[in-house]
Amino acid sequence: MLEKLIIQRALRVPASTGMAGDGTSVARQLDAALLDVGFSASRALLGHIGSLAPEPAMDLAATVVSAVRELVGDHVRHNAYFIGFPDDVPDTVEFWIDRLRAAVLTGGGTATDAQLRAAVASGGVNLLDLPAYGTYQHTYAELLTAHDELITAAGNRVTVLRLGDVAEVEAERLYLALAGSATPLGEADLTVLGELAVACMDGAQPAEVPVRENRAVLNGVRLVLGRPLVGMDTTTDVLRLACQASGGDTSLVTATRFRSFRRPERRVLLAALDAVVGASPGKLGDVARYAERWKRLGERLHPHEYGQWPHAREVFAVARGERRVPNLAGRAEAAVRAGAVGQAASLLSAAPGMLLRSADRLLRLASAAERSAVLDAVTGAFGAASGRVLLSLREHVDNRLTPASARMYASRSRSAWVGPDARPPLPAELVAELSGLLDAEISARLPDPQRPLLVDPEVLDVALPLSGKATESGFAVLPRGSRAPVTGELLRFFTYWRQASRRTDYDLSVLLLDGEFHTAGQVSWTNYYHDGVVHSGDVTDATNGATEFIDVPLADLGHYVVPQVYIYAGESFDEVAESMFGYQTRERDQRGAPFDARTVRARSQMRGQGRVALPLVFARTEHGWQAVWLHLYLRGWPSFNRVEDNTFTTTDRVRALMERRYLTVSYLVDRWRARAEVTTWDGQLPDEPVTFIGIDAPEGLPDGSEAYTLDRLSELIPE
Repeated sequence: MLEKLIIQRALRVPASTGMAGDGTSVARQLDAALLDVGFSASRALLGHIGSLAPEPAMDLAATVVSAVRELVGDHVRHNAYFIGFPDDVPDTVEFWIDRLRAAVLTGGGTATDAQLRAAVASGGVNLLDLPAYGTYQHTYAELLTAHDELITAAGNRVTVLRLGDVAEVEAERLYLALAGSATPLGEADLTVLGELAVACMDGAQPAEVPVRENRAVLNGVRLVLGRPLVGMDTTTDVLRLACQASGGDTSLVTATRFRSFRRPERRVLLAALDAVVGASPGKLGDVARYAERWKRLGERLHPHEYGQWPHAREVFAVARGERRVPNLAGRAEAAVRAGAVGQAASLLSAAPGMLLRSADRLLRLASAAERSAVLDAVTGAFGAASGRVLLSLREHVDNRLTPASARMYASRSRSAWVGPDARPPLPAELVAELSGLLDAEISARLPDPQRPLLVDPEVLDVALPLSGKATESGFAVLPRGSRAPVTGELLRFFTYWRQASRRTDYDLSVLLLDGEFHTAGQVSWTNYYHDGVVHSGDVTDATNGATEFIDVPLADLGHYVVPQVYIYAGESFDEVAESMFGYQTRERDQRGAPFDARTVRARSQMRGQGRVALPLVFARTEHGWQAVWLHLYLRGWPSFNRVEDNTFTTTDRVRALMERRYLTVSYLVDRWRARAEVTTWDGQLPDEPVTFIGIDAPEGLPDGSEAYTLDRLSELIPE
């Protein structure tokens, strides 16, 4: 499992320590098997497998093939409801009438076409009760027989796998990268970090763990193993740790049901609380924000039994309301309400991150006389703030010259809601001054490149990964707001799900929008066709897994194509055994089965709160079509969600995101241009070592080169 994880995250294969021998034939078989799923082994990897004895060579090859097939979604069988898809898909109403006629004939009755059409139009027909509706009527093997092999095209994807170090070294490298990440991790990465922490606890440790959620994961392992805790400097750190140890939410967005802690664990948690409050009593001010959770935790920790830690007992006294301790945010808010905005900024200077996150509001509310003092306080906090916070503020300021058509709020759980943007814009001269100061501070923090920079132009439009919460795990998945070019004449979306315990019906749909974000049509289970866009058919039960497809020819469409996945009934995205979304690109003359791994451009997990998933949107630009990643989940209804009922909700979120300007990799590259040689990658290998920045690293970079690819872009964020 460890080897497979490393392959999927880094596209690097851990070297085997198996017996040496002649595994040449295995290496040839592996190369052929990888090409079938759109991958290729580097020369070093093939050479390594060829140098192993046949048995360890076969074990490693099997692990590699299994890992990459899972990565692109080829580990399951993607059957289509209509065997001839994208051809021979019937008209939607005609198909329903055909199923209704079969039901009537089964009952021994007769009915005219007019009567059947009237029954369908009345809405009183339960499609799930009709014979053969929503369940496959052919096997996957029969589907393959009905289609020709995919014609190989120059645009087919080939992703290179490289040889890495042995698994232990690769695991430690990944552990240190995740634990020391300067940006918050997504849920999948936090899970990986917890697993790696157990395996790597006795090895090298990161010099610093700047993100508190990451720290909670590591301390959760340390708590269970009886190791000393690290980096506990606020009361909230202890609360996060208790949530982590109870299998709850370390971000504290949702409440956690605390488990019963063993006596040694209670001592550790109470001692940590006592030390934090004893060193800085003012940190009791943070307790009231999560008072109810502290009360529930107190029921598990029994602080009254431990008189040796009196400061810890104060925490629970504050939570119960027996003692009031004003916090910094409350005092600053009181100053704002009193009209003393400069005083509020001065108070928040003690918490640089909080001050910078409040900078927009303070600058808007400040009087002309106070604005200079507020700006000085804001810029004075730059040096103590993290690079991620500075970049977030820089992106925010870039969007404040004019009011947005709608203001979108995206939570850490990737749910989103939209409201009017009632904020007055910031003055242009203030935006220019603040942007310049931020640029200077960020530039000063970037490391001096030891080698010339070689940049793949395709990475320039990738949004800076300021938070792992704004993305999903998967293959070629980019952070929210990132743009990727789309080649080929045909898009094919697919969604796959497998229910865990009860009947679950997901519906793949596409909403088409014009240049003004007005609805131009839709394709879903209620409408199989629209302007050449075609649906593969509605599958309503996923006991053994189910897949739905939609084909979208790009040549004659308008401006925006918005694929979505709706939960019509059954288990949520977090409850199903497995769920994914992805897209493929093909040329019009390419035939073949509906799913072919060689044409998969991206595949993402679907794990989030809400009943509607919006993975990405496809936009026509002056440079051609682009995929723009959304990573959003809409609340929807508990059941019976349909695209027709969500057009406005979907459209306003798509528009808000499309109109927002995101900081991308090109921003950091521009900062480097003033101090280093920066060259655009044109496909030619350099003669000397370089620092390469791109989606994937080319094979054959000179020795001594370093590559920052998709899995390492977060390392470019300055500390």
